[in-house]
Amino acid sequence: MSDVETGTITTKVPARLDRLPWSRWHWMIVIGLGTVWILDGLEVTIVGNLSAQLAKPGSGLDITQEQVAGLAAALYVAGACSGALFFGWLTDKFGRKKLFIITLIVYLAATLATAFSFSVWWFFLFRFLTGFGIGGEYAAINSAIDELIPSKHRGRIDILINGSYWLGAAGGALLTVPLLNNLPVNIGWRVAFGLGVVLGLAILLVRRHVPESPRWLFIHGRGDEAESIVRGVEEEVHRETGRELPEPGQAMTIHTRKSIGFIRIAHTMVALYPTRTVLGLSLFIGQAFLYNAITFGYAQILSTFFQIDTHTGYYFAVIAVGNFLGPLILGPLFDTVGRVPMISATYIGSGLLLLGTAWMFNEGMLTAVTLTACWSVVLFVASAGAASAYLTVSEIFPMETRAMAIAFFFAIGTAAGGIAGPLIFANLVASGVPGDTAIAFAIGAILMILAGIVELIFGVKAERRGLEDIATPLSAAGLEKAT
Repeated sequence: MSDVETGTITTKVPARLDRLPWSRWHWMIVIGLGTVWILDGLEVTIVGNLSAQLAKPGSGLDITQEQVAGLAAALYVAGACSGALFFGWLTDKFGRKKLFIITLIVYLAATLATAFSFSVWWFFLFRFLTGFGIGGEYAAINSAIDELIPSKHRGRIDILINGSYWLGAAGGALLTVPLLNNLPVNIGWRVAFGLGVVLGLAILLVRRHVPESPRWLFIHGRGDEAESIVRGVEEEVHRETGRELPEPGQAMTIHTRKSIGFIRIAHTMVALYPTRTVLGLSLFIGQAFLYNAITFGYAQILSTFFQIDTHTGYYFAVIAVGNFLGPLILGPLFDTVGRVPMISATYIGSGLLLLGTAWMFNEGMLTAVTLTACWSVVLFVASAGAASAYLTVSEIFPMETRAMAIAFFFAIGTAAGGIAGPLIFANLVASGVPGDTAIAFAIGAILMILAGIVELIFGVKAERRGLEDIATPLSAAGLEKAT
């Protein structure tokens, strides 16, 4: 792929975006882009809590609970990894806005097709394609959010948005209860998927008004468009606040490019930022094993060990609330206390708490209620850390490679934890031996602890710093202090 310069631009766009006060415009960004994580939470939770129902005779699918929690979950994650890489490349090449519209449409079409599944192969195929769309969303959305949100708010907003996954998880969990108990076995699960489509359509309507990233525009030689968008935002903020905005403090000159080649991207990650690459992989692998393996299979744990199959949604909703409260309460600390102490503390702390849960589960000390309480505490801490993995990799690499970097780490880390995890852990849980499930818990715990240690060694102090200060754009020709 080409890596050809097309000219130079001197711009203050990054500094102008970073010095903006919080406004209604920023809330529009959060609602239009961030709400996709609610969809992802809805998807994963619905499938997890429907696993026992789908396996019942008369569901319309000849499938086992182990296949739903294992193979179908692994295919969903495999689709997400593939979609992240494919759409991540397109996002850096064609822009954030085009891709966050396209990826949402892919998700909607695949979810609707899943609701009409008539055989196992159809269900598996469209679980993969649903994940394909969601994976693309991660790359397009995280890059766009970080490039549009002011630096002093970026940490808490990014973490809160990624944590909003659990609002969808709570909603999905609660929705499955009446759908499983009040509708025929072959109808309830189809309606559950259909509700995801309705929510997605509402998000699509809002998302149409979200602009292209001005940072992406000027890198690709479209400086006039970038200036127009930022000027419009500044005018809107001025009308809202009635205050004059302070003069931005820094301008930068960049060599504009149409695209960045894969060789340049690979060189950036491996040669220019090797320790940051190790850090990104560690954070993603740790959280992927913990979350994808356990959350996909929690209904299976409740069914196998506590004979609970139609009311699993209540238990999962409690866990989901704990997960959302973590980013909500701890998120601001990532901008004040700092990235390194908070990321390492949440990873190591949740790992230690999970080891304790594994021991109590193996000793037969937990009921369905107390196990759920333990998981709520573990994931209250872990969820803020897991969300910070996306924040980290979107901050610590240059602008031109941001979407591809997010896609790369998501794909590699999630493939390791999110594909292998459900397959391995579903088999461990299916044995019905508490010790086997405790091993599954311990694997996730140890990987989280190791990732926290890597953060302590290689972590980057990115709080309240501009993206261009954390990682200089590959196209940068120089920085100039504003007079």
